Amino acid sequence: MMPVFAAINAGLSSLKFQIFEVSNLAEPRAVFRGVFEGLKESAQLIVKDRCGMVCAKLAWGADEGFDHEAALAHVASWVSEHQARYKLVAVGHRVVHGGHAFTGPVLVDDHVLKRMEELIPLAPLHQPHNLEPIRAIRRRLPHVPQVACFDTAFHHDLPQLSQLFALPKGMTQQGIRRYGFHGLSYEYIASVLGRHDRSLASARVIVAHLGNGASLCALKGGVSVATTMGFSALDGLPMATRCGALDPGVIFYMLREMKLDPHEVERILYSASGLLGVSGISGDMRTLRALAPTDADARQAIDLFIYRIVRETGSLIAALGGLDAFVFTGGIGENDAATRAEVLSALSWVGFNIHERSNWGGARRITRGRGPSAWVIPTDEELVIARQMSCVLDAERQRLAS
Repeated sequence: MMPVFAAINAGLSSLKFQIFEVSNLAEPRAVFRGVFEGLKESAQLIVKDRCGMVCAKLAWGADEGFDHEAALAHVASWVSEHQARYKLVAVGHRVVHGGHAFTGPVLVDDHVLKRMEELIPLAPLHQPHNLEPIRAIRRRLPHVPQVACFDTAFHHDLPQLSQLFALPKGMTQQGIRRYGFHGLSYEYIASVLGRHDRSLASARVIVAHLGNGASLCALKGGVSVATTMGFSALDGLPMATRCGALDPGVIFYMLREMKLDPHEVERILYSASGLLGVSGISGDMRTLRALAPTDADARQAIDLFIYRIVRETGSLIAALGGLDAFVFTGGIGENDAATRAEVLSALSWVGFNIHERSNWGGARRITRGRGPSAWVIPTDEELVIARQMSCVLDAERQRLAS
């Protein structure tokens, strides 16, 4: 049987996964990728092979809603029934927040799981859903090793000034600092920049991970030097339902004057703000784009999103001391040509010369001329998880053999 890794990326109501061959390969190779959507509602599982062909499509009614553990059981059942030649040897997980304790991928044990649970207050929207599949697999497959891979780890070596808030030193020493997120995505983009243009590997690059969550990262030579998200995944750009950067005084006002309790404030900032809050319609950019020609609120939500991207880009250009390239990735970044066009148009002062046919035609490079280049590069967080799993498990084998 062929040994395979499973890389799991669990969200609030979804579970993405990839299955990788790892035997005698320099790089893990994906054989299947899939997504479970609509958990706890009307769930749907779609699995595709390495060529992108759909090899499974299953759906369940709203009265059959189930959690991440049940979703994992369905995935495992499908793999065992239809692909008996594969043997699962390890599972890796995206975990949003590693705090100051986890600066790289780690093998999960009781102690590690407890430390990750202690970080839930730093990422209350994500961390519980990242950890649920880990617990489920420990119950069902206790002898299969699991590796936790952290979104914050890529930014661990940010320059000290990029990490600091202007707060009392004692608070900084207790871990209140900028951590940064979407690190698995940025790590992937940094690893492939040179394949698209050799000069990009050592260049000053801003990567825009634009999706349900959104952030920007300034890379210099493939290393993170500044990013828009900070202590939590609320900071920076407005997102589908999250507010992005906010004057802290607004929170005091909500507590004191509006008489909201902390849990309600947290719910509003994480789940009722962003594109959804501004438009009053939806946090889905596709819906807003469809309505924008006739709905002023939908148009305003999009305009604010673009404005904040452009404004934060200016800040990151200052941190880099200039700019050589801009990369779009994530669901919106990869698929929404209108957003890319509006961002680059507003950044024309930087020197971008967008090539409209390339932008709307699915090309990787979407600018021309001598100015900074702009690119569309699909991300692959699950591949980064598989790479990190290989490193961790190899190190563990060497430790046990010594």
